[in-house]
Amino acid sequence: MLSFNNTEIAFSGKTNNDLRRSFWLFKMVSNPLFVNIGQVLTNFAIKTHLPIKGIIKATIFKQFCGGESIQECGKTIKELGSFDIGTILDYSVEGKETERDFDACATETIATIAKAENNKLIPFCVFKVTGLARLDLLEKVTTKKILTVDEQKEFERIEHRVDRICKAAHDTDTSIFIDAEESWIQKAIDDLADKMMGLYNIEKPIVYNTFQMYCKDKLAYLKQSFEKAGQHNYYLGAKLVRGAYMEKERERAFEKNYPSPIHANKENTDADYDAALLFCIENISRISICAGTHNENSSMYLAQIMKKQNIEENNKRIYFSQLLGMSDHISFNLANAGYNVAKYVPYGPVNEVLPYLIRRAQENTSVKGQTGRELSLIIREKERRKKSN
Repeated sequence: MLSFNNTEIAFSGKTNNDLRRSFWLFKMVSNPLFVNIGQVLTNFAIKTHLPIKGIIKATIFKQFCGGESIQECGKTIKELGSFDIGTILDYSVEGKETERDFDACATETIATIAKAENNKLIPFCVFKVTGLARLDLLEKVTTKKILTVDEQKEFERIEHRVDRICKAAHDTDTSIFIDAEESWIQKAIDDLADKMMGLYNIEKPIVYNTFQMYCKDKLAYLKQSFEKAGQHNYYLGAKLVRGAYMEKERERAFEKNYPSPIHANKENTDADYDAALLFCIENISRISICAGTHNENSSMYLAQIMKKQNIEENNKRIYFSQLLGMSDHISFNLANAGYNVAKYVPYGPVNEVLPYLIRRAQENTSVKGQTGRELSLIIREKERRKKSN
């Protein structure tokens, strides 16, 4: 019977030294003051070229990232695979703004797809459209403002990059996630995702759009997306997440004096997330889903409705996913019970993935119970190992 309480299974991939490092890391990020000060000091050290790369790489980078390159991720891919957990290669370099950087990001994403080809340990790859485009232009497209001739040409280049990636995924039979982002640029991303699904999801789901269920309108939009896929005769690929920009969304809505697009409380988000899971399972013949969640209740709920609908644990249309370095008690116990599981494995040069790493630290500080849960599970496993020796 599926349970997320088995710490022996949850931490079967960690040595005692790994557990100690994880314990102290989560202990530190449980302190908001430490995280805030650490962010300032780290950014300062990187800008002034202080030799702290080794410290970062041995601690927070090791916990949450697979390596600095695709090749360095090989060890993590193999280790996860030995526990029947797949890898989602995620090039996590952020904050670029030039056409040269955007082209380089597209090329790197296609390299992850090449790595995934014929490799059962890498079931998905992923990219953010903001890695390929200026945020300001995406906002202008989303708000339907008239583009200049140069901006129209720039957006055509963005679309070409997205198409190159999705075509490469299609040609190698590799599924690709298009990540969701801030609400004020999301419409432009959704339209690109719909166009790519219409081109490449004719025979099976290759391209997946991401639905952030903390948005009030996303359950309705998921259903609309399914209807649109049916009307145009393609499969819907849906990655379901709760959402990653809560504080930013609320602050912007307050500053610009418009209603917040996200739910007022977690209960409503949870309800929409689980309703989305049920909708997808009830229409699984035309939808493939990846449940990207660190929530135990939603993970268990998906397993239960699969059983109720007589769907096999390893049905290829259904995946569970968590981030590397977090919620191993969910990932490893699901995989051990025969479900399809894949970990997001971010990678990139240490100094360039710092924004991602800082977000992970802030997330563990701000998400209620996240760090406490990780710490309590690590402590329980350390005590279990001590008793068994």
